[in-house]
Amino acid sequence: MLRTTLAGLRLHKSRYVTTVLAILLGVMFISGTMVFADTLKASYEESVMGSATGVDAIATPAEPEYVEGEDPAEAVAFDEEQLERVRDLPEVASADGMLEGRAVLLDAEGRAVGFMPPAAVSLGDASRFSAKEGRLPEADDEIALATSTASSTGFEVGDTVTMLDADQEKRDFTLTGLVNFGVDPNFSMAGATVLTENVVREIAAPQGYSEIDVVAAEGTDDETVSKAVEEELGATAEVATGTEFGEELAEGVGAQTEVLRIALLLFGVIAMFVAAIVIYNTFAILIAQRQRELALLRCVGAKRGQVFRSVLTESFVVGMVSSILGVLAGIGIGMAGARFAGPLMGTDVTASVVIGPGAVLSGLLLGTLMTVFSALVPAMRATRVAPLAALRTSATASGLEKGTGWVRVVFGLLLFAVSAGLIGLTRMTGPDPAGLFIVTGAALIAFVGVVVLGPLLVRGIVRLVGVPLRRVGVPSMLAVDNSVRNPRRAATAMIALTVGATLITGYSVVSASLESTLTKTLDEQFPVDYQISPQFNPDELTVGQEETETTEEGVEEGVEGPVEGTEEGAAEGTEVAVEDEEPLAELATIPSRVREDLEKESTVSKVFGVRSDSAEVAEEGVGGPLESMPVSTYVGADMGTDLTADMVEGELSDLEPGRVVLSEGYAGGMGVGDTLTLVTPEGDLELEIAAIAEDMQSLFGATVSEEDFVRAFPERTQDDTLMIRGAEGADSAELREAVYSAVDDHPTLQVDSVAEMKNQFSQMMDIAFYTIAAMLGLAIIIAVFGISNTMALSVLERTRESALLRALGLARGQLRRMLSIEAVLLCLIGAGIGIALGVVFGWAAAAAVLPNMVFAAPAGQIAVFIAVSVLAGLLAAVLPARRAAGTSITGALASE
Repeated sequence: MLRTTLAGLRLHKSRYVTTVLAILLGVMFISGTMVFADTLKASYEESVMGSATGVDAIATPAEPEYVEGEDPAEAVAFDEEQLERVRDLPEVASADGMLEGRAVLLDAEGRAVGFMPPAAVSLGDASRFSAKEGRLPEADDEIALATSTASSTGFEVGDTVTMLDADQEKRDFTLTGLVNFGVDPNFSMAGATVLTENVVREIAAPQGYSEIDVVAAEGTDDETVSKAVEEELGATAEVATGTEFGEELAEGVGAQTEVLRIALLLFGVIAMFVAAIVIYNTFAILIAQRQRELALLRCVGAKRGQVFRSVLTESFVVGMVSSILGVLAGIGIGMAGARFAGPLMGTDVTASVVIGPGAVLSGLLLGTLMTVFSALVPAMRATRVAPLAALRTSATASGLEKGTGWVRVVFGLLLFAVSAGLIGLTRMTGPDPAGLFIVTGAALIAFVGVVVLGPLLVRGIVRLVGVPLRRVGVPSMLAVDNSVRNPRRAATAMIALTVGATLITGYSVVSASLESTLTKTLDEQFPVDYQISPQFNPDELTVGQEETETTEEGVEEGVEGPVEGTEEGAAEGTEVAVEDEEPLAELATIPSRVREDLEKESTVSKVFGVRSDSAEVAEEGVGGPLESMPVSTYVGADMGTDLTADMVEGELSDLEPGRVVLSEGYAGGMGVGDTLTLVTPEGDLELEIAAIAEDMQSLFGATVSEEDFVRAFPERTQDDTLMIRGAEGADSAELREAVYSAVDDHPTLQVDSVAEMKNQFSQMMDIAFYTIAAMLGLAIIIAVFGISNTMALSVLERTRESALLRALGLARGQLRRMLSIEAVLLCLIGAGIGIALGVVFGWAAAAAVLPNMVFAAPAGQIAVFIAVSVLAGLLAAVLPARRAAGTSITGALASE
């Protein structure tokens, strides 16, 4: 039987071409993903470990213990005396401290880089970081940048780089080198600049050393020097060897690469699932066509078990050969991904390609076992037909031709009912991230329903669309009849395409709905063109963090050193006391002159500001366990006109002195007419609730009138954010120029264009969509191979029938058109069902997570997908149609 099986494989190897391709592509994706993820992880670890193991021990300030009921305390940086004590240890050859603060870096246009200023650090000789390109700064007018910062700003070694000092004065530096800070979270988020120790102290005012790096004395191992440093610094420090420190950072990186691996493997699993459907359909058709051959083997003495093992052996050989080819292709894909996709993700892949046993074995096992498992049902079916009965039947006698029974219909409809019920449940509970899992479950149940009712759906759809097709011509009429001849086979073939169509359409609906919802939010809730906000600097003091005292001379104390309190000498956004003793403004605010300049511009029709703070809520005035609440006011805005929001109850325009508008999440069971008492530094403020706004809107916490805000927070006299709306008919370029001119003297102010924000979001969603569509496209390619395979085997099965049609006058071109229309019908049915499911479940998924979701079905993308389905059908029919048209009429008629 083994020789017979192998001989059959050699004789009919052309029938397995598309099956081999389907398995190969699925395994390629799985193995390629694992090679890519392993290589990416190794590069991360090499980057981290390479920098950390440059020193023998690393000491960082110990995190203070958390005391319940108190605000978390910050770690205390090392001082010069602690650094000297470490240097004096006999186990230490050298040690250097890292000063770390934040300082404003300006880009080529003179604007502050980033939402948050990059770190400003000093690196000594005994540092775990070194220059990747060029050298570290040696003079006070030199600077080095993190590679990520240089990439985002476009600066290169030799350029002049400008920073702002503590007085917001510009200082120019020569860029001498680039430093790869790897994945250290202290530097990977906002970037970093490297300066000499003197300059860091001048412009960033660090409180001490954030890290001490140690090189061991000759003959001392890293464990010994690490223990010596730990004993010297005591409980004030956490000390680790360079290797241990690097491993801890790399562990966090490993978690990130595992998430990427899982996300990519998900697409591989989808591809393998589609491939399993193709394999099952292929073996089911092959077994049906070979029933006479298998029956003859039974007649000459082969037992049921031998026939069963023969089919499984056949599937094992096909699966193993395909999987080996898939693993080899996957290694190539993984290498290409590491070479090209790594830089696109902002990662320099420096490690050699990692080909682990997991990538090889998983591909081989998954591809082989999946193939064998997919062939189990056809193999069992091959043993159930009596030898003499099979010899009397035609080659097409198979269980595939059984009709759709009532049990199948009832079960399928029940599955759809359960799916609809789950979707209804998510709509009743409202937006909740957990609802996404329910929608996913509902989609899986509905898909099983499609599988169960597939033959019925194929028959019904073909009959519907067949009415006009029958009138087009003889080839179309024959194609319609052939499509419903074996609906179970057709349904199994089109299911593979339905999977890909459902996923791509569903994601496109979610993407389009998310974009429409954002657009609606920005247009209705923020009817402005530009927004100005200060750069956020966590190192700066804010009101309440330290007490400040205003002296008669106008000098503020409570910061490092006195600062002259004149308007001209005040650092932008810094708390100072001016000579006329005006109330101190909170840090990170917008100078009033910016607003005044904007209001004078003819291209600007409206400017209003946002001021925010927080207040405690009196226990007797709240219906829930709230302790504090954000409090905001919109200075110069007409509530309900300039600013709108969807309301739960009441009207936003009812906001006036003595009243408050709450967002629903902060209402705590209170309603319109109730009294809210805010405990402020100036005393209790009792306010009547005028309205309750829906969550996830422009309003958050408590919104009060400007008069009430001044009563509660009299020191808050400047805006946190400015909103600017252009005049009707104003030129967009002139408006942009006016806005940027207003902030020319304030480089730390960030200007955001609402239109640019929408464009950036749209581009981001488009990139995500096309990336996911490309990955899911693998499943669609496999599905097209499956349909092509089904058509090819069907052509072999109907050789005599095709020859008879040719003998009766059907031309070669008509025969090719008949098969093409048949394949297109199959693709359109699969794609159509998938598009319908994708729209429904895309809508349900978006509604499950997006409050006030604006549904959008991207008609353009769906139309493109339908066109692709037609093209896929035509391509799937090319080879089968060519073979059918090229077959000899007399030879085919005389073959049996």
